Amino acid sequence: MAGAMSQDQHSDARLRLFNSLTRSIEPFAPIEPNHARVYSCGPTVYNYAHIGNLRAYVFVDTLRRTLLWKGLDVTQIINITDVGHLTSDADAGDDKMEAAARASAKSIWDIAAHYTEAFKANIADLNIMAPSEWTVATDYVPQMIEFAQKIADAHCYELDSGLYFDSSTVPNYGALAGGRDDAAHARIDPVAGKRNPSDFAIWRKSPPGEQRQMEWDSPWGKGAPGWHLECSVMSQARLGQPFDIHTGGIDHREIHHPNEIAQNQAYCGCTDAQPDFTGARWWMHNNFLVDRQGKMSKSKGGFTTLFSLVDAGVHPIAYRLLCLGAHYRSELEFSADNLAAALTRLKRLLMGVEGLKARAEGITWQSVTLDYLRANLHPKLVPLLEQFDAAIADDLMTPRALPLLEEAIAVKKVPVDEKLCLIAAFDQALGLRLLDLTRAELRVQPKDAQITPEEIEAELERRTAARAEKDFALSDEIRDALIARGVEVMDGDPLRWDWRLTLA
Repeated sequence: MAGAMSQDQHSDARLRLFNSLTRSIEPFAPIEPNHARVYSCGPTVYNYAHIGNLRAYVFVDTLRRTLLWKGLDVTQIINITDVGHLTSDADAGDDKMEAAARASAKSIWDIAAHYTEAFKANIADLNIMAPSEWTVATDYVPQMIEFAQKIADAHCYELDSGLYFDSSTVPNYGALAGGRDDAAHARIDPVAGKRNPSDFAIWRKSPPGEQRQMEWDSPWGKGAPGWHLECSVMSQARLGQPFDIHTGGIDHREIHHPNEIAQNQAYCGCTDAQPDFTGARWWMHNNFLVDRQGKMSKSKGGFTTLFSLVDAGVHPIAYRLLCLGAHYRSELEFSADNLAAALTRLKRLLMGVEGLKARAEGITWQSVTLDYLRANLHPKLVPLLEQFDAAIADDLMTPRALPLLEEAIAVKKVPVDEKLCLIAAFDQALGLRLLDLTRAELRVQPKDAQITPEEIEAELERRTAARAEKDFALSDEIRDALIARGVEVMDGDPLRWDWRLTLA
């Protein structure tokens, strides 16, 4: 679709978003008319992203697509953390990048480059729109030092290990997490001399006699910036302050984002005049993806990546659909069964769309704007458009929007071009590639497959001949042999076969 619907045309379904600051859903209006500025906490590129990490980017992509649907221009920044993030998200332990480099005996720069490209490949495979700009932490170290210098006298103190932020110097510290709670910080490694358990590092000095691969000179000695400092500096540099929306996983709500807010308050000097200033108007967080053993974590080892799903024969868009099937603020259980159900749902959607496309040769539905669509839709389709708009405008309620897509495919006695226009518009917001992905592309061959596609086709031809001759015993024998080799035979399927999911 080439166009977007104006806010006025959608006044009947005003965009409302949940704000973690107030724990309430509020009507959204950007600071600048018709322009939303969004900062999304990006990956620390010391390892592959696990699928729980990637849920955050499906969420923020849905947010961005919804803002576009509502007629807004969007500037979105995603950062790449290649320095400063410690092995505990609670501001403790070694630098994740330094630890990964030591473990692999590789340059930290090579580690960062490899996992950055892997992450961007995941983003592309999930049909997540690339941000307006990627910001890389190491490109902003001089600005981080300047930022720290500005707040140091009034809000920081120096210890042998680095420069620390005194969390008692800003009002309402920890409000984003639900209030100040020192017990919540008990998991942070104690540092001799810290004034408060919740104080955090702005700058970490390199230990005496130790040279890190990434370190810089600063007024507090050679070292590296703290993780929390990076996002305050990069968001301000690229989006200004205040900006509209800051996103991240729910785990960021407890420590990382409250620390960002404290820095933002200190930097702007508005701790007394504007105690509610946080740097962003909205703070939005997606909930966890959980497996049956609990929250996914790289520290547990054996975590599931998007690459491993593909190796198991799963198309990445099936995982996107799985994410959209739950509201972003709800926990989402991951299992082979749930993923298989999402893949089946995606197949049915594509079968329906392919059937419509086969009847609509030569129709360029992608070029129809939403303005045109709203004015020219068949009366049977208008309610679906209105309901879909209301669903995604209600804090990105994708579980309510998806059935409307299925209804649009199934509705009878409607011109096929109008149905395709509506489906294309819906898919602008959902990002499922329904107009260009094919069912054949969903046949992803597992990495450990014991049979080639050519062998499968040959066996299915043999089975088709057996069934034509009513030799059902041979037909069943061929089917059972294929099942034993990991192939699920689906009688009546136009594509004739699919690989069985083989997730561990």
